[in-house]
Amino acid sequence: MNIQKTIYIKPELSKKKWVIVDAKGQTLGRLCSIVSKILQGKHKPDYVPFWDNGDNVIIINSKFVKLTGKKYTDMLYRWHTNFPGGVKEFTYENLLKRDPTRPLYITLKGMLPKNKIGRKLMRNVRIYPDENHPHKAQNPEIIDLSKYI
Repeated sequence: MNIQKTIYIKPELSKKKWVIVDAKGQTLGRLCSIVSKILQGKHKPDYVPFWDNGDNVIIINSKFVKLTGKKYTDMLYRWHTNFPGGVKEFTYENLLKRDPTRPLYITLKGMLPKNKIGRKLMRNVRIYPDENHPHKAQNPEIIDLSKYI
């Protein structure tokens, strides 16, 4: 009888690298779905759903992400402060003025698992509103998003 075993690559042995994603002119949802796959490591042959084998991602030009239709003025971000009458809501336009990285962060967080591993993966992403970032020492690789579609 031939029994096969699945071999898992431990996170310590997997090679994590730093990548840069340019968000300029990209659609918000499509960009975040690709970045979530890179964060989870689903593009690698040694993907394991319960370990962090993905890459570290630097997203630049987050304030230049585009939306389709009338979402720029009509889409609402809502949350509750846990106080009576504490519903807060902002349009995408107003949220972008307050913090240009926030809409991308919220969308990306919604595409990751809702558990410990998802919270850990959110620590592997850095979002910047323009081209400047302080991660030159990590030698990040600029990637083309078309090969991940």
